[in-house]
Amino acid sequence: MPRTVERMWEGDPGAMGGRRARTSFRYQAFVPDDIAALSPVVPFEVADVSADAEAAIRALNDRASVGGLEAIGPLLLRSEAVASSRIEGYDVSSLNLARALIDPRAARGSARTVAANVSAMEEAIAIGDRTAPVTVDDLLAIHAVLMAGDERARPGRVREEQNWIGGRLGNPSDAAFVPPPEDLVLPLLEDLVTFIARDDLPAVPQAAVAHAQFETIHPFIDGNGRVGRALVHVVLQRRGVAARFVPPVSILLAARPTAYVEGLTAFREGRVADWIGSFASAAGHAALMSIELADQVAVLQAAWRERAGRPRAGSAASKLIALLPALPVLSAPTARAAIGVSQQQTLAALKALAEAGVIRQLSEGTYDRQYAATELFDLLGAYEERVVGPARSAGPAR
Repeated sequence: MPRTVERMWEGDPGAMGGRRARTSFRYQAFVPDDIAALSPVVPFEVADVSADAEAAIRALNDRASVGGLEAIGPLLLRSEAVASSRIEGYDVSSLNLARALIDPRAARGSARTVAANVSAMEEAIAIGDRTAPVTVDDLLAIHAVLMAGDERARPGRVREEQNWIGGRLGNPSDAAFVPPPEDLVLPLLEDLVTFIARDDLPAVPQAAVAHAQFETIHPFIDGNGRVGRALVHVVLQRRGVAARFVPPVSILLAARPTAYVEGLTAFREGRVADWIGSFASAAGHAALMSIELADQVAVLQAAWRERAGRPRAGSAASKLIALLPALPVLSAPTARAAIGVSQQQTLAALKALAEAGVIRQLSEGTYDRQYAATELFDLLGAYEERVVGPARSAGPAR
């Protein structure tokens, strides 16, 4: 059974915030059960929802991998990064994220933070694609990429002090949740990666449990939520369910923050099946909506080809149209590097696509001016609204 351990908080007479912020007190830190050998018992309806979610994710990968739509993967990944970061209070549009990714040196504020989240998720996918078992060092590597440059967050290192979630004071006296003490973090992470290495569990419930356990351990000073959601990619990629594309489950989690927190609380209280059902429902819905998006992107690309005068296969313009879902903001240097043609051919193709209304110029300049496939961002915005549906809830970011 999960347990709590009593800890002592030593007060700081010079702390800001009044008496409660300066007083010593005892508090309870939560210690979850080990899960390496966990075999969750779920009712038939939860098992059915999980099986449906896995089938939908597999169908997404089958659908989007044909007809030249491999570029849908980066599109879904960016949607996941935007939504996962939004849960933590970092809000940026898909367009501004794409601009940050094309020129990371110019990225500032939330755009730079979310761009780092894209890199962390790419690291997670690469880890999940390996045949070797996932290790604690792999989890640290994801964190190191996410928090690179932020020494306050100790990139790639587990915490060496107590942390907590929520509350208004600089101590855990009014925290919503207090994770395990720092000396238990590494043993709990070792137990977690042992669980992830198993192949005898359905993949979607395994991803759900791994994410919830990681969030419960809360092993880092900062970035726990984003690394924990990237862990979903690791599990589904490793198990072969999402061989290419993981649906952006975080869009639903961000839209329903209260339900998300309640689901994690249910997991900690031993209602594992409730959390698995909630997670599987979100994953399955996101996958079904992503299948629709893949089809709509294919239709949009066909319309672009018509508008551009049906450029011949293998031409610079045709290559750019195929590339746009993966690179919806581009410049001549990035386009040329991506499609491997001459500077003259690249400039001519960009000009032709801009004149045809396929892309729109965003910035001035000659060779380094930026263009965007704005219709793609419109499509993505509509997709995110469909994923969320009418039950969007407004609540505090977690």
